[in-house]
Amino acid sequence: MSEPPENIQQQPSPPPPPPQTADLPVAPPPPPPTADLPMAPPVPASAYGQPDARAVPAGMYLDQASGLALPEGVELASVGRRIGAYFLAIPLAIVTLGIGYLIWGLIVWARGQTPALQVLGMRCWRTDDNRIAGFWWMALREVVGRFLEGILSIISLLVSFILMCSRPDRRCIHDLIAGTVVLHDPNQVLAARQDAS
Repeated sequence: MSEPPENIQQQPSPPPPPPQTADLPVAPPPPPPTADLPMAPPVPASAYGQPDARAVPAGMYLDQASGLALPEGVELASVGRRIGAYFLAIPLAIVTLGIGYLIWGLIVWARGQTPALQVLGMRCWRTDDNRIAGFWWMALREVVGRFLEGILSIISLLVSFILMCSRPDRRCIHDLIAGTVVLHDPNQVLAARQDAS
């Protein structure tokens, strides 16, 4: 027999199969270290567009439905009361021959009211600075806001009405322009508050 030549390479043997891991126990991952990491501060509710319950000033409460901080003793005016004020303004303007209604309005704007709001025990409240809307805010609401509501006639009035019925804070277009909400104040809490300031 002849010997094989030396320059022929031998075929490498196949690699061994990987070990079966199904039979081996798997160690759970170690828990993350918590002692070394500082705790993140809680995110305040104001970051999500709602006032923080801890930030509600004294003498006020957080209205759960609207998320607004309101003075104690008052509540958001209901949709029915707001509709009543709208329709009450028409006969009041007729009885006072228009000019009387205008003069009456100019007098009560300083108290955050219109003649119809005054008769029904309501006031406009500024949520940005937590106070009754003054004369110039009411002028913005009643002149500019009502003008913009009337620009498209029935369409903009309808949009304003839908906003009032669907928004939790019951704001119309003219309320959004002036930054006001209408509050029912049957016990004159806001009047006493205004006199005190």
